[in-house]
Amino acid sequence: MDKTTALKKYFGYDSFRPLQAEIIDQILDKKDALVLMPTGGGKSICFQVPAMVMDGLTVVISPLIALMKDQVESLRANGIKASFLNSSISNDEQDAVFWAAKMGELKLLYIAPEKLFSGNMVENFKNLNITLFAIDESHCISSWGHDFRPEYRQLAIIKNEFPDVPVVALTATADKVTRRDICKQLQIPEENTYISSFDRPNISLEVLPGRKRLQQIQSFLNKVPNQSGIIYCLSRRSTETVAESLNKMGFKAEAYHAGISSEKRSRIQENFINDDTPIIVATIAFGMGIDKSNVRWIIHYNMPSNVESFYQEIGRAGRDGTPAQTTLFYSFADIITRTDMIKSSELPQEQKELMLAKLDRMKQYAEANICRRRILISYFNEDIGKDCGNCDVCKNPRKKFEATVIAQKALSAISRTQEKIALTMLVDILRGSRNQSVIRHGYDQLPTFGVGKDLKSEVWVDYILQLLNYGAFDIAYDEGHTFKLNEVSRQILKGQRKVEISEYISPSERQAAEEELLKRAPSKTEQVKGELFEKLRVLRKQIADAIGSPAYIVFSDATLVDMASKKPITKSQFLEVSGVGQEKFKRFGEAFMKEIFEFVNQNKEIASRMGKGLTQAVTFQMYQDGFSVEEIAQQRSIAQSTVISHLIKMKEDGNEIDLTKLIDSWDLNAIGDAAKELKVKKGDALKPLFEHFEGNVGYEKIRLALWLLDLA
Repeated sequence: MDKTTALKKYFGYDSFRPLQAEIIDQILDKKDALVLMPTGGGKSICFQVPAMVMDGLTVVISPLIALMKDQVESLRANGIKASFLNSSISNDEQDAVFWAAKMGELKLLYIAPEKLFSGNMVENFKNLNITLFAIDESHCISSWGHDFRPEYRQLAIIKNEFPDVPVVALTATADKVTRRDICKQLQIPEENTYISSFDRPNISLEVLPGRKRLQQIQSFLNKVPNQSGIIYCLSRRSTETVAESLNKMGFKAEAYHAGISSEKRSRIQENFINDDTPIIVATIAFGMGIDKSNVRWIIHYNMPSNVESFYQEIGRAGRDGTPAQTTLFYSFADIITRTDMIKSSELPQEQKELMLAKLDRMKQYAEANICRRRILISYFNEDIGKDCGNCDVCKNPRKKFEATVIAQKALSAISRTQEKIALTMLVDILRGSRNQSVIRHGYDQLPTFGVGKDLKSEVWVDYILQLLNYGAFDIAYDEGHTFKLNEVSRQILKGQRKVEISEYISPSERQAAEEELLKRAPSKTEQVKGELFEKLRVLRKQIADAIGSPAYIVFSDATLVDMASKKPITKSQFLEVSGVGQEKFKRFGEAFMKEIFEFVNQNKEIASRMGKGLTQAVTFQMYQDGFSVEEIAQQRSIAQSTVISHLIKMKEDGNEIDLTKLIDSWDLNAIGDAAKELKVKKGDALKPLFEHFEGNVGYEKIRLALWLLDLA
């Protein structure tokens, strides 16, 4: 089986997303790789498809039990043999899983790093036919990452213990420094790094002033009834307060944080996954292990501590590719709280400085005057080259001006100092400040010294941070947060790229603008509309409850949207729906096709547009309901031969119909013999055969026999 066949058969997709095919080929060639794809970008396909193509077992190292459970359940729903090893199952169950792996009965085995390095597990794994190690959330291995986990450091020994097994490391959030560290730890050549676009255009971005937050949330929720969403809060106490307030307003919400018992947390998570509780108010501990594809919105009640966390959290919305909305409430009080938390922590000083610098980047995002998506994308060293049009800044733009010369002055100063300066020193050089540090380094002798003395320090800070958010240069956190030039920098310096930034506004002007923004209602999420979609969504929930699975395991919102658009009423049509594979069709196809058929049949306008396809489906549905060919013809006022033609067409379209039941073997053989004698083939005129039997054998039987015998 090749990779494209596996993609269609097990996952229901006709083609790969960008980079997926190249990454899979790299793995099939037994080469290591680092894969960076945004949440919802299709990372799992990069190791799940090779697992189905290759012989042997793929071991997936994952940090969370919930994530393992979720992915294994999704794989099993697609007809793939998968399991997991973690502390949630008994010793007997673990033995059974390990035995199944040893016997070659599993294609994918998920395991936590703690479990992998406990006891003799590594030695036991040497007895398995392992053909691939996939390390999910691989940013956890780097101390420069936003979610460093010491136990992940042990994964560095995998290449020593299993030198011939390829390793693919995957993450949605890693800047340049973190990427280098991941490659170093796992012995992956840096040139084997695959970076997909971090752009998620289906997600709208918005920042609102952090006042009257509950009032703003209430206004928003009234516009998106029954949609799943997450509200992230800074503290356990605030999650409970916000959840309680929402329930009093008439919404169904639950709080989630580490202080709740594990049993209750599991129940809350299951209710959210199964769409029984639409709103979760949580600390950042919630969501990382959930592959729930139909989360439609994310609200940050408090500001996150870094861009990586923020990007990962908003990425939990719209994983199915359909429109989703995110809102961040921002206040300076959040900055003070976050800063105090970092400074009072027991982290090493180097880590504190790193976290403070990353917090500052998050502050810059919240206060930005340029396209917010460009800021997020540039943080991960990507340039999309245009504004997104789907964030609040793009929708309510401030006045801009061409700042190419300003950018060239700043970039020239960075270049002439050999890229060894940070923000404060850069402003001092541009302003021509003769302080002790500038003179000691000899920066007062640079040609760029004082070229920006016409602008105040606070203006230069604003412009430099806008340029940073624009992607005009990078920050090296592992080199004292110094500024580094990149390809965009060089284009600007050579005059190959024009730069526009927003005009500086004072703090008082900014506050006035925020007050004006507060008066406006939050922008409305683009909603998937249509009666058929709602009917399919209700059916999905009923099926999911009946089989004890989350609704999105049955079909994602994106699949339902495609289904509602294409309105498939035959097997071949249904298999053309994105996200429908053979296993999903076998389990759920008939129920959904029947729902679609009934909807279409009751809607005259849609029915008229579907033409022959619908009338054939009506015949097929009546036949499935037990009506004979004669009864169908009588009730529909059509010829029996037409009924047979409809059923033949539905059979050709892939629907399960045993047409041999409509004709006995004597008639079949007699018609076959006569057709050979008269040299009549399928598609020829049937009158010679009809006359041969002197009218005693109807046209419908003749047509059916020729089709079954396929004498063409």
